[in-house]
Amino acid sequence: MRDLRKDVADLWRAASQLTSTRGGRVIQFISAHSGEGTSSVAASFALIAASRSTKTAWLVDLDVRKNPQYTAFSHGTIKDVARPGHALDASLGAEQIYSVTGHENEPAYGKLLNAHQIQGLRLLITHFRNDRLSQGQKVQLRTAPGWWTALRTAADWIVVDSPATDRTRAGLAFVSQADGVVLVVKADETSAADVAGLKQDVELHGGQVIGVVMNRIQDDALIAARFEKPN
Repeated sequence: MRDLRKDVADLWRAASQLTSTRGGRVIQFISAHSGEGTSSVAASFALIAASRSTKTAWLVDLDVRKNPQYTAFSHGTIKDVARPGHALDASLGAEQIYSVTGHENEPAYGKLLNAHQIQGLRLLITHFRNDRLSQGQKVQLRTAPGWWTALRTAADWIVVDSPATDRTRAGLAFVSQADGVVLVVKADETSAADVAGLKQDVELHGGQVIGVVMNRIQDDALIAARFEKPN
């Protein structure tokens, strides 16, 4: 995880033009390949969003089996940013964005998603409680529009960090809930065909791509970003 807050300033200015008639704005970050720096971009954007929020910002990590965002913040990976605080119930009284195979209708399994506020900031980060699952139990993500509606009421910004599609295509199920989707690609390595293919996948799943970020990971910097005016 890298602190790219200085580098995502232009990204923030462009994305802040997003509008929503449904409450808080949802922006989703996704890449075609693992290791493209999506989590760093999403976390950095979320920190800026939190500093601009009146209510709060949420960083929703769709990699529920590994929780990389919660782990990174817990380890103090981003300098001068505090650790996550105590767990809060993130179920929001709505259908959940996940299901545990074989236990879809059991209330106890509907409370596995927590949110932790970063101390001193208006930022909450999700954390899935894998420790409450038995060995071999499977978790599936699902769109759950009602959960996103409830979250839009509670937050000014919802920043979604998606696993790369070469690992799982589960993140594509959520692009229809976002007001805008940003593709993150590794500079000089990700091919134009891969970018075009990911953009097509997002659009086929009902999402709107509003930008592409070129990430030069070895230099801890974004070198380019291209944005499209939201419809």
